[in-house]
This record gives sequence, structure tokens and C-alpha cells, in this order.
Amino acid sequence: MSQALSQLQQQLRTDFPVYGEVCLKIKPKNGGLVPFKLNKAQRHIHEVAERQLRERGYVRIITVKGRQQGLSTYIEGRLMWKVSHRFGVRAYILTHEQEATSNLFEMAERYYQNLPSAVKPVAGAANAKELYFSGLDSGYKVGTAGNRGAGRSQTLQYFHGSEVAFWPHAQEHAAGALQAVPKGSMAQGTEVWLESTANGVGNFFHKQWQLAVSGQSDFEAVFIPWFWEPGYSMSVPDGFHMDDEERAYAEAHDLLPCQMVWRRAKIAELDGDIELFKQEYPATADEAFRAETDAAFVPGPLVAKARKAVDVEPFGPRILGVDVARFGDDRTAICMRQGRVIPWVKAYSNLDLMDVTGRVVQAIKEYHPQRVFVDATGLGSGVVDRLKELGYGRMVVGVQAAGKPINQERYLNKRAEMWGEMREWLKDDPCQIPDDDALAGDLCSLSYKFDSKGRYQLEKKEDAKRRGVLSPDLGDCVALTFAAPVSLNESASFEPGHTDRSRGMFAPESFEPSFG
Repeated sequence: MSQALSQLQQQLRTDFPVYGEVCLKIKPKNGGLVPFKLNKAQRHIHEVAERQLRERGYVRIITVKGRQQGLSTYIEGRLMWKVSHRFGVRAYILTHEQEATSNLFEMAERYYQNLPSAVKPVAGAANAKELYFSGLDSGYKVGTAGNRGAGRSQTLQYFHGSEVAFWPHAQEHAAGALQAVPKGSMAQGTEVWLESTANGVGNFFHKQWQLAVSGQSDFEAVFIPWFWEPGYSMSVPDGFHMDDEERAYAEAHDLLPCQMVWRRAKIAELDGDIELFKQEYPATADEAFRAETDAAFVPGPLVAKARKAVDVEPFGPRILGVDVARFGDDRTAICMRQGRVIPWVKAYSNLDLMDVTGRVVQAIKEYHPQRVFVDATGLGSGVVDRLKELGYGRMVVGVQAAGKPINQERYLNKRAEMWGEMREWLKDDPCQIPDDDALAGDLCSLSYKFDSKGRYQLEKKEDAKRRGVLSPDLGDCVALTFAAPVSLNESASFEPGHTDRSRGMFAPESFEPSFG
């Protein structure tokens, strides 16, 4: 055997992009069969999977994406690669409906039938839903989520949940098929993939996405925007002009006119329903999940633009915001803002009050803020008290979210005002926030309404949780940095009437901050 052939065989065993291009055939939209070359979305998800394997030895990925971006094509090809090269392993694919089951198994059969003989294992008994490689004692099976027992009573090394947001009996399947994949020390080499377009909020898929984004599960959240798909573009006709909404959208996501022409045409196909377009072809994860809810208080394009901003100069006072976890799945969140820049936001789970206090003290010593605003509702008051005992009382301000706002004609309470000031800050370009899905999701998670006096009333955390949205702890800690004006030369005291040089705001003499 030549050295070149030996090297190629080694690559086929260890390098999936090479294996895909040499061994797998896919059916493009214009018909025929072509070698499987990874597109941008597929390369990205592949890099995440391979990094997970290097770092922890197994793969756990949950993905939100738009329509027809090749994720299932990638995952099915990857699983074919796995089961055709390993002894005694099983791959199981669970879809949301029978038609999808048939389509994915047809794809798997196409992969197998077109494999070169050098890498094609002998197939034993096969049926409409299963391929079994008798020489390897390995198998590849597809099932439909409508069958309540699908995936139970077997041990799986590889699992692909397709269009999970549309599964009937999703929780039951999670307790069945997902539990069939080994955990702990036995998880090495296993892979679990959950992918879907969004289907509203509060369902199993949305909850799993939130847990992954917030770092509270073993899954890593990966979002694939629609504009990564090269086919989603059209020729730009003469006289094409974007309206205000289109210009803002294109600027927020760095889109070309040919992509915006495609977007306009697709929205027209959807009877002009922009919200449906967001769900089917999202530009951000929060946009996808917001499609079936009330309008977000903080618009997604504002957040997207701030995430993409770079090299914005920090100036003005340094302000810490601290949102203290109160119960359940809430997290303590701490951030810093300096003028037009929020350089970092951090979240912590399962900290007691002394641990929270220690984290705040550490941030104070490292960043020397002019002011520290702490949510003093509930357990937060204990953190405020302890910080004062430690000598930080003139710097620390306890904030009551239900307290009176400075602008009582515009906002119902202090929390609505803080979020409102944060929204105005995002509108006042340029500003820069961390490029972080968890933060973006929190900022865009809450809806709003007006009370009888025409004042902004922000959605309560309890109401958001009832529709399946986790507590927006990261958003709340950022909003806390807007609790009151802060002067750059005021590091040791807080007096009403000071000007915030970073925004030109003025605190009226009637404002009485809550010091906890």
C-alpha cells in the first residue's frame, strides 16, 4: 500500500470533512448527487463538536437555526461516519413527524449506498427505519416522536433529536431516548444533538435552550443565523432601495443588498408576516423565540448592534450592577458599565450571601467603581448590609425594584425606569456590550405594557416564568447600572442633584435613593 493511500485512509477515519467530501454524496436542490462539502454553518458546528471531544471527551450540543441550513445533513453524515467505523455502537435519530423520519432515513441510505467499497461495512438485516452493520455489530435507526415509546429500552452512543421544538410528548421522550445515552464516566465518546427551528416559548426545547445558554446544563448552545446560508440571496434589481426597518436590520447584521432582496421576497411569500420570518429565519436566538410573544421591551436589533460594536472608548464613572439570586433557578449576576461600554457580565449559581458579598468585594478591589447598585429586594438587602459592615457603605446603594422612579410620569416603578434608561442607552449609538447569547437573550426576554396613566410597566419575572422564560438576571444586573445618575468625581458619597457626565442626566432633588 502506498504511503499516500495509507495517509488518506487515516484521514478518512479521523477527519470528518475529508471523509464527507471523499465518501458521502448529497442531493442538492437542483438535483443529482454531489460530494458533501461542509458549508459555513456545518463547519461551525463541526468545530464546536470537535472542541468538545478534545476538552471533555463527549458531545452535547443544542442548536437553534433557520430552515434548510444543512444541520441534519451534517449530523446524519457524522453519525454514519461514526457507526461505520466503530464496533458495537448505536445511533438513533428521533424526528417530529413521519415524513421527516422517512426523509432522514432516505438520506442515511443514500450515504450508505454511495460509500466507496473500502469504507463500506457489510449491511445485515435492514428495514424502512434501520441499517445494521453485522460485521461491526453497529446500527443506525430512525424513529418518530409521535410514538411514545420511541428510543426506550436500548443503550445509545449517538442521539440526534431533529426539530425538537415540534415533538409531541417531548418531556416523555427526554426521559426515554435521552436517558438511553450513558452519562458520567461512561459518557466518553457519546454524542447528543438537539436541533430545531423555534416554535414559541415555554416548550421543552425552549427550556433546554435557556438552560444551555445560562450554563445550567451539560449542553452547549449554538445558534446558526439564516444569513450564513449562501443560497439565501438574490440578484439586486435596478432601483432597489431599503426602507428604514430594512436599513437598520442590514446594518445590525452586516448584510449585503442581495441578502436583503432575498429577505424581502421571503417575507412577501409569508404574506408580509415579519414575525413569522423571524421564527423561520432568525438572525438571533432571542429573535427566534420572541416571534410568538408580545413585542420585547428592548428590541433585538439594538442588542445585536451593541454586540457587534468594537473599540468603543470607555469613559466616565465605573458602575457595578449586582442582581442577587433569590430562589429556584435564579442566578446572581454582576456587571460593570463605564460610559458607553459594558466590558463584562458574570453569572453565578448556588452562592450564599457571603459568597455573593465576596464576589462584589473582589470586583470593587479590582475595578474601583464610583458606585455599586445592588438589588435590595429580598436576599439582596443582606448583601447590602454586609457590604456596609465591611466599610463600603458610602459606595453601595441598595435599590428597591418596586420603589419610586425618578421620572414618575414615564415609568410605573424603579425597575421599569432602569430598563427604560438602559434601552435609551442602547439607542444612543455607539455603545458596546459583550457578544454573549445569554446576555442578549435576557435583554430581549421581557415584554411590557402601559398602565392607566400611560406609564411603562415592565413584565414581572413571575409572569415571564409562567410563559417559560427564565429570570433575566443578566439583564437585570445591567439595568441596575442605570439606577441613578453617578458623577465621575463622586466615589465616596451619593448626593442628589449630581450630573452624570457619561450621559448628561440630572437627578432631581426629590429623588431619594434606597440605601438598603
